[in-house]
Amino acid sequence: MLMRMSTLFLRTLRDDPSDAEVPSHRLLVRAGYIRRAAPGIYSWLPLGLKVLRKVEAIIREEMDAIGAQEVSFPALLPREPYEATGRWTEYGDGIFRLKDRKDADYLLGPTHEEMFTLLVKDLYGSYKDLPLSLYQIQTKYRDEARPRAGLLRGREFTMKDSYSFDVDDAGLEASYVRHREAYVRIFDRLGFEYVIVKATSGAMGGSRSEEFLATAAVGEDTYVRCTKCDYAANVEAVRVRAPEPVPYADAPAAHAEDTPDTPTIQTLVDHLNEKYPREDRPWAAGDTLKIVLVVLKHPDGTREPLAIGVPGDREVDQRRLEGQLEPIEVEPMDAAEMAKHPSLVKGYIGPGVLGEESESGIRYVVDPRVVDGSRWVSGANISGQHVMDLVAGRDFAADGIIEAADVRDGDACPNCEEGALESARGIEMGHVFQLGRKYADALGLQVLDENGKLVTVTMGSYGVGVTRAVAAIAENSLDEIGLCWPRDVAPADIHVVAAGKDAAVFAAAEELVAKLVDAGLDVLYDDRTGKVSPGVKFKDAELIGVPTIVTVGRGVADGTIEAKDRRTGERTELPIDGAVAALVDIVRP
Repeated sequence: MLMRMSTLFLRTLRDDPSDAEVPSHRLLVRAGYIRRAAPGIYSWLPLGLKVLRKVEAIIREEMDAIGAQEVSFPALLPREPYEATGRWTEYGDGIFRLKDRKDADYLLGPTHEEMFTLLVKDLYGSYKDLPLSLYQIQTKYRDEARPRAGLLRGREFTMKDSYSFDVDDAGLEASYVRHREAYVRIFDRLGFEYVIVKATSGAMGGSRSEEFLATAAVGEDTYVRCTKCDYAANVEAVRVRAPEPVPYADAPAAHAEDTPDTPTIQTLVDHLNEKYPREDRPWAAGDTLKIVLVVLKHPDGTREPLAIGVPGDREVDQRRLEGQLEPIEVEPMDAAEMAKHPSLVKGYIGPGVLGEESESGIRYVVDPRVVDGSRWVSGANISGQHVMDLVAGRDFAADGIIEAADVRDGDACPNCEEGALESARGIEMGHVFQLGRKYADALGLQVLDENGKLVTVTMGSYGVGVTRAVAAIAENSLDEIGLCWPRDVAPADIHVVAAGKDAAVFAAAEELVAKLVDAGLDVLYDDRTGKVSPGVKFKDAELIGVPTIVTVGRGVADGTIEAKDRRTGERTELPIDGAVAALVDIVRP
């Protein structure tokens, strides 16, 4: 395949687009791979489409290799299946909804669990038909409130989603492992660094869940890994290693003390150290129990106050909190909402006034570190007073436990005794779930087992962000002068630059290009003449990022050309007579 720069639909840019926030976005636009159509929506140009199709091809090869079969669903979907599973409401403002001329409700598909489930239900009815794995590579739509970072968070994007169908949980586990191994091969071939981490299932439902994150400083996902063992998890999925309960039979009785002008944790700690010094050590923020008030916005529009108790040296992490409660949205409790609960004294709220059975009626959940017998200082619900020696399990009880406190570097690993956690950033590239029977139950997907009894099918769900993969590969391989594609996904194998105005140079370049194409290589040939200088051509070649750049220039007179490795910058002089064989060896070692 040959692409000539003189006729290729391409315009490179010298300046960064004004809305670009991350390097991949800047360079993909400047190098002529994508163009913005609207916020979060992009057109794919010829070079970009070639990269995208190569990513898709790798995914297809590995999915086909595990026996998965490709199907394709429409993007325009009816309301009814999503109503049956509750997701028409759960998605809230996150989906594009529309009506046809008969006033029937539709949506643009954000994901297709319902459609896969109904298709299998329609065609299969026996355990002999299973196990089954189906997949599609298709455009998805989500109404992102804040589309950003180019292809990394858009409103329209391409995704590979696949689903496994099994009679029992053992079958699901086997299907999950097959998909997980296929994902390892896919991401190994895509050529960027990644890590596999434990994750939450969120609105998808299900049990076991893992994410494949491309390591990148611009990533929106924060994950942690242990310094000693192989534990790795998205921060939303980290489970705190709770301390053992503490005996409290001899603990002093709780007592309220005057603590004027101490509405913050720091002012409270300073006051305690001044007025009530400890003999063993100074008071610290971790000795206090902080109450954080939020409002839960349920998908059906109802609003519910929630109180969260965390050690005073911790903050509530909004993403961790939402990860536990998804699809519920979380908002801070504002002054208007506070006014609805007169028993709450701002700055001095304590557990005594919280709980579903309390005067306020506000549900109260606590961090796992708040174990029975632990002693705290917390608000007395009276302005200027706090309660000391407040013992969990004796003086107050929570309505539940929640993993919402921030996770920090140095926190104890939940998986081993010696390790500590360290954080890093990543881009979510793939996610594998054991869905179980959530969607099969909702939509009635059952088959007859070997005893002739109806059993509900168990499912797995496995996604890969295809358009996002293009951006992740770019982020992981670019440098200060342009893109630098791994060979398996590059838009061409060789970028040939005819450098100079001499007719002999262009004749030699034309002959070389023809032989490279005959040898089965994909070639991008900069055959532009006129006012396009060699310097402009070289800058474009470095910006576009084909892994091997061949310069046909002044060396032609001596019977040589130059090959440059775009990634390392290493240059090799090749004799023209043996250049084709040498370049084939570079492309196909």
